Amino acid sequence: MREGNVVWTFPNGWSAVKFDDWAFYQKQFQGCADGNKAMDILALPTTNGVLWMIEAKDYRRNHRTPSKGPLAMEIAEKARDTLAGLLAAAANAVNKEQTFARTAVKAAQIRVVLHLEQATKPSKLFPRAVNPADVKLKLKQLLKAIDPHPIVMDSNATTWNHWTTAWQPQ
Repeated sequence: MREGNVVWTFPNGWSAVKFDDWAFYQKQFQGCADGNKAMDILALPTTNGVLWMIEAKDYRRNHRTPSKGPLAMEIAEKARDTLAGLLAAAANAVNKEQTFARTAVKAAQIRVVLHLEQATKPSKLFPRAVNPADVKLKLKQLLKAIDPHPIVMDSNATTWNHWTTAWQPQ
């Protein structure tokens, strides 16, 4: 599965979707109540009842647009809107979208992940867009009712064993 310049590979048996590509999201939910946002990827492993909500941000080549506001607030709003969208999809979507949504809303745990790629060697041209530790702290405050331990990671995470990512520019 591709999101921007990153290709995601999930273990066998996992269900993973790009929620904002769903027909239900695009044709019904996105414009509901003056607009909704969505996390990039939703993933469900087969065994442990965890819903993984993943937002991918790649600032290696492009700067963050200041008009979008604080990154942590953007992620928190996307998490909130995505959960509302899943509940609506569980009742009103059709086919595979409804099946996935019905499984997702029964999850015993929700995990929020910000996959944040930045320049490995910051420079004046490509500085670090955000401090990962600051974003993680703010996410903990904003998302405590959804996931009190959100994850901020990049493709260099050495202890990660849930899925893999590879940077592949389009």
